This record gives sequence, C-alpha cells and structure tokens, in this order.
Amino acid sequence: MRNLMLAAVAAASITLAGCGGKGDDKLGDQAEKAADNRADALDAAADTMTGTAKDATEAQADAVRAAGDAKEKAIDDADVNADAMSNAQKKAIIEGN
Repeated sequence: MRNLMLAAVAAASITLAGCGGKGDDKLGDQAEKAADNRADALDAAADTMTGTAKDATEAQADAVRAAGDAKEKAIDDADVNADAMSNAQKKAIIEGN
C-alpha cells in the first residue's frame, strides 16, 4: 500500500515537473516530518513489545522513515509549485491520502 502511494506521489510529481512549477522544499519537508512522526509512534509502540513483534514493528518504522525520505526527495526533485495547490492537495501529499 505504501509503495503504491509512493508511486502515485512520484508520478504526480513528475507530471507537475513538466509544468515548470516553482520549487517548494517546505512541502517535501512536511511530508518527511509526517512520516517521521508515524515512525516515532511505531518505535514507541515497539518499546512496549518483545521478540518478533518488537522486531517487526521496528522494521515497519524503518520502512515508514525510508518512504518519507523518498517522498521528500520526489517532491523536491519534481520542483512542485506548492503555491498553486489547494490546502487539501497539500494535505493529501503530506499525509499520503
């Protein structure tokens, strides 16, 4: 599911790049921060677990962080014109909806 979301964001970003949009690192940074917050919550949950459940939850947190990093890079590389986007569009990119 996360890979599909990441692919959709990347495709949308590539499409927007063709429009000659203005760069906005802030949007990418917000998307990465949202992923980091989700990963931090997973890490906190993992701290209450043991064994394979703990390992799996920590691995999930690592995957969420990696996806957030990739999303931030895709947004920045696409030179997204965040000023031309609605708040709902920005929120969808940041939250991955």
